[in-house]
Amino acid sequence: MPSTEARKAFDNNCEDIKRLMEIHTDYGGTGAGYRHQLEVLNKSAIVLLCAIWEAYCEDLAAEAVEHIVSHAKADGLSKSIKKIVAAELEKDPNEIAVWDLAGDGWKTVMRERLAKLQKDRNRRLNTPKAIEIQELFKQALGIDDITAKWYWAGMSVQNARNKLNKFVELRGDIAHRGKPNTTCSKDKVTDFLNHVTRLVGKTGGGVNTCVKSITKKSLW
Repeated sequence: MPSTEARKAFDNNCEDIKRLMEIHTDYGGTGAGYRHQLEVLNKSAIVLLCAIWEAYCEDLAAEAVEHIVSHAKADGLSKSIKKIVAAELEKDPNEIAVWDLAGDGWKTVMRERLAKLQKDRNRRLNTPKAIEIQELFKQALGIDDITAKWYWAGMSVQNARNKLNKFVELRGDIAHRGKPNTTCSKDKVTDFLNHVTRLVGKTGGGVNTCVKSITKKSLW
């Protein structure tokens, strides 16, 4: 099935998560003591899965920006992204910064903006919660709320956001405190993997719809 490069990377990276769970099964034993000793595998999987999810979103945003730059014209950009870029240039101390948009200059501006967004995110130590992902795609592509696409049978947008946030908070407990407040089970890892995989599909579809409306060409 055709897919973005970001999705291919996500799927490949998830093989590491599956391998951790295979090791858990191979060496899990049957007693509670065995399960307790292997909880470190579950913790590792949670931390890694959060990183994979964040990388997917940033890779997808970069891929979408490059697709727009390669296939769109300036007058085809959405009004929302034009407003965001214009507002940023108004704050630029360089009074003639607006001229950077002339000709094909807007393409350079789009690429440089994305690089700056990613750098700013890293500096602020942002986590891949729903609000951060929403802001990433809003700033990079002008999509008002990518999380509005996060729903399916039995899962509302708000519940999908809340569930993601709880897993990211669990990652924070593990990474910063060493031990989460609740047991980190293998079932929790599987649940997180399934949830994030759903979010990846919904996010990719939403971004593709946006990009296709601008360039008339699908991302895949």
